[in-house]
Amino acid sequence: MSQPQPASPPQIAIGLFGLVLSLLMMWGATSISSEAGYAGVGPNFLPWVVAVFLAACSAWLIWESISGGYRNMPEASGAEKADWHAFAWVSAGILANAALINVAGFVVSCAICFILAVRGLRISQGDPAGNISQTLKDCVLGFLIAAPVFWLFTKFLAINLPNLTGTSWL
Repeated sequence: MSQPQPASPPQIAIGLFGLVLSLLMMWGATSISSEAGYAGVGPNFLPWVVAVFLAACSAWLIWESISGGYRNMPEASGAEKADWHAFAWVSAGILANAALINVAGFVVSCAICFILAVRGLRISQGDPAGNISQTLKDCVLGFLIAAPVFWLFTKFLAINLPNLTGTSWL
């Protein structure tokens, strides 16, 4: 039988962070009305369920880390240091989406986000970032993913998303 590993401060910190987050969620859930709706539960039911589940998982993580560390973890994959170049591309995609969604519409801004994020993910794996041909393929794929999502939300779920043409088709 192997000796238990000493407690790992980073692992304990993860559990404590989750526990604090769950307590903040519980505090926030107290400000939501508990008046029962048509299903017999109020709007604060789901936040309480999530907060209690997060607290239970966080307590379990703390116990695991104190009683010998996380067990049977696979070896870490990836580079020793962060790939800031790849991080910059993915971040640029997310920021571009946020900046352009009201200007260019949901489909265009999400396609741009996809193009930039995929480039960053390729770089993070050590693959070439992509030439013009690959970028055009990413552009087409970004539109093929974003357009059906847009139509699903606007046409079937009746959720208004920013659009480019004012026709709610693009």
